[in-house]
Amino acid sequence: MKLTIVLSVISLCIISCDSISNTKDMVKNNEKSINKANKLSELANKILVKNNCDAVLDNNYTKICYSFKYKAAKAVIYTLDGDLVNATNIKERPRFYEESAIPKKYRATYYDYKNSGYDRGHMAPDAAFDWSDESLHAIYTLANIVPQVPDVNQHTWVKAEEHARKEAVLNGTITVIDIVKYSNNPKRIGDDGIAVAEGFYKLMYNSDESYKECFYYKNEENTSKVLNSHLIDCNNLTLMK
Repeated sequence: MKLTIVLSVISLCIISCDSISNTKDMVKNNEKSINKANKLSELANKILVKNNCDAVLDNNYTKICYSFKYKAAKAVIYTLDGDLVNATNIKERPRFYEESAIPKKYRATYYDYKNSGYDRGHMAPDAAFDWSDESLHAIYTLANIVPQVPDVNQHTWVKAEEHARKEAVLNGTITVIDIVKYSNNPKRIGDDGIAVAEGFYKLMYNSDESYKECFYYKNEENTSKVLNSHLIDCNNLTLMK
């Protein structure tokens, strides 16, 4: 009798334990699926935390993860509305301005770029925000500007920017994450020592991530002008240190 009871308890335990184990496996698999589906949106949230950014600048048009060490952005996140990106196309461009929210000793200035050999490269581009004076002014903060090799700024990165606007029109609205990749000991320009990046990521996705594309551009001359040659796998991204 006692043996029968013991065996019954063991049997119940095995069934129960197997059930718990299977449930845990199902939860883990579901979490992996959810994480994979929402990987880029989760990345956007993780970027804007204190240990990644010395300051997070939010002007209602862009969110900028700013580094005091590099005196430049580490990432810029923004939304493109397909109904707005080609709505007005204001021709007159604002002046670049220093970011007052950043302590002066960590700011870039307009003259840091003079005779440096690098362009003042927008992360959030003017052509995507030229639908109102306010939105256009917002992206001319020098916190949104990084040193870019002229060939990249004028001929290759610009193609990814154009592509993002087209995808915004097709998808209605997309989120863009521009991430700046720095080496451990980056080159510096200007009296303020603005860090020069190794390269730039552009990650793009719609609300449910049924559309997503990711690109990487080296910050060097003679990069390929073919858009698809810069495509990378969005599911294998380890970007922020």
